[in-house]
Amino acid sequence: MKVLLKEKRHINWKPRLLLLLCATTVFLFWAGKSFGQGEEHAAGKKTYAASCAGCHGLDGKGGERAPDIATRPQVRQLSDAAVLEVLQKGVPNTTMPSFSFLDIKTRKSLVAYLRTLQGTTVEVKLPGDAQRGREVFFGMGGCSGCHMIQGQGGFFGSDLGGFAQGRSAEVVREAIVAPNREIEPRRRTIVATLANGTTLEGIARNEDNFSLQLLTPDGAIHLLPKGSLAKLSYLERSPMPADYGTKLSAAELDDLVKYLFSFAKGQKNNSKHAGEEEDD
Repeated sequence: MKVLLKEKRHINWKPRLLLLLCATTVFLFWAGKSFGQGEEHAAGKKTYAASCAGCHGLDGKGGERAPDIATRPQVRQLSDAAVLEVLQKGVPNTTMPSFSFLDIKTRKSLVAYLRTLQGTTVEVKLPGDAQRGREVFFGMGGCSGCHMIQGQGGFFGSDLGGFAQGRSAEVVREAIVAPNREIEPRRRTIVATLANGTTLEGIARNEDNFSLQLLTPDGAIHLLPKGSLAKLSYLERSPMPADYGTKLSAAELDDLVKYLFSFAKGQKNNSKHAGEEEDD
């Protein structure tokens, strides 16, 4: 018994201690890396909103003053180094200025955020079931009353067949549950009051200083001379319902997002084949 106790007192703990230290170091490394990536994403998003969204749009799909940088193949195929060079020097003979006043760390975070808008970050397995998502889209969600996918659905909203292409799952989900957050001017609701007091509510299909083509939820387009209107109001809200966060459960939202991404994958493959044909 004394011999056994003596041996127990002299157990060599160095290998075990070394293993514990290694495990702790690895954990802290990855934890720090994940935290750093989160900070980089937040910084890039903030810089993009302040410096880029005014021209390229919050989703990178382009606007009146600048082109689409989220889905255009010419932009998506640029390396990070090439994008950084554009940010450093700008693009001659265009409205794209130099952002050399931003430090290199900020410019890199901006490139990283652009990649999330382009959907070119590391793919993750999305939760949900696409088939159940289709049932939500055409059933209880009522999405097909306004939106179309693969030729099925309404005409009032945009075709969502390629909506998820170039967007992250987070952005797609936010578009569903918070349609009024950072709404683009071209997506806002317009209320036109006619001379006889009748009101029409919808979104602008085309508009200039003198006339408005207003698309209403029934699919009709109304050609309205602005001079004949009693009142024209631009509301800071989307025609899309803002209650999907409560109307749909978390699981149903996962299903709907997964359904929309099922088409994004197809769009990506089609774009690749189209590019191969052009090269031929």
